Amino acid sequence: MARVFDIIEFVDESGREIVHRFPEQGSGDFRIGSQLIVRESQAAVFFRDGKALDVFGPGRHTITTANIPLLVNLIGKAFSGETPFKAEVYFVTTRELLDMKWGTPEPITIRDPVLRMARLRAFGTYAMQIADPQLFVNKIVGTQRLYRTSDVERFFRSIIVTKLTDLLGEMGRSILDIPAMMEELAAGVRAKAADDFAARGVNLTNIYIESISPTEETAKAIDQAAAMGAIGDMDAYLKYKAAIAMGDAAQQEGGGGLAGAGVGLGAGAAMGMTMAQMMAQAMQQPQQPQQPQQPAAAPKTPQTAEEIQAMLDNLDMRLAAGEISEEVYNRLYAKWEARLKELRGE
Repeated sequence: MARVFDIIEFVDESGREIVHRFPEQGSGDFRIGSQLIVRESQAAVFFRDGKALDVFGPGRHTITTANIPLLVNLIGKAFSGETPFKAEVYFVTTRELLDMKWGTPEPITIRDPVLRMARLRAFGTYAMQIADPQLFVNKIVGTQRLYRTSDVERFFRSIIVTKLTDLLGEMGRSILDIPAMMEELAAGVRAKAADDFAARGVNLTNIYIESISPTEETAKAIDQAAAMGAIGDMDAYLKYKAAIAMGDAAQQEGGGGLAGAGVGLGAGAAMGMTMAQMMAQAMQQPQQPQQPQQPAAAPKTPQTAEEIQAMLDNLDMRLAAGEISEEVYNRLYAKWEARLKELRGE
């Protein structure tokens, strides 16, 4: 036997419910004469077959065919007015919902005029208020099939993230400029999203952007760009990076690093110190106007063991800096390492 609801009400103890379905499962059986209790900051919408029948504001209401005229066709003339009819009631909050959270589930990829490409994460809060409960239920429940609060919040978050992504793409500004534009971005997102909210019976009253931050990969790219800007001398920067790589490799144990190829920790540390001195000189001395290059003299062929060892060290640096290929490196290294062993009598 169907359960008939004579009292229809909902008490929001959490204070966070946007919309609540009554009953929670299936359709309710209501009779003409049932009592509907709607509390302050609530609206009750009778809903059936994908359509809102009528909306009730705060107060106690007795269900009649007068306040829901469409019930005449639903019940039928062949039945008594006491016959139950099937429908659902959606209790919708009409108070302003503050501190609603939004954020990017995945990083946003944008073109960056400085870094070429950047990946960003963003999050913040927004506030909204349901202005037209019947339109809200028709669009959200009837069209989107959403009535759980978490699903409704996720739907509105997706609108905000979409508008933010679109706005960042249109601006064409670098991520380095964004911290000075947070208020402008928030106002722009609100303007873009307001119509989408209004089309669903909701006023987007405010939106705040708490943070727009780069992903770890983009943060590394920003650090690299800052380092190059501070150095100003790309050649010295590449040598510095090569020295760092040499020092790290020399500290590795076993045959995996350059130590296994005949270059010890002392050589790596010495080269790191040399490169650091070169860096200090490059940063302290003012750059001189470039002079016409003179033809380079032919490199002197190493004769002593010390000169050959220095050449091998130089080959390691050139390989790390990308000046020579690994094939050329292996060929030259094998040749001069054999010569070095010959001179040492090994």
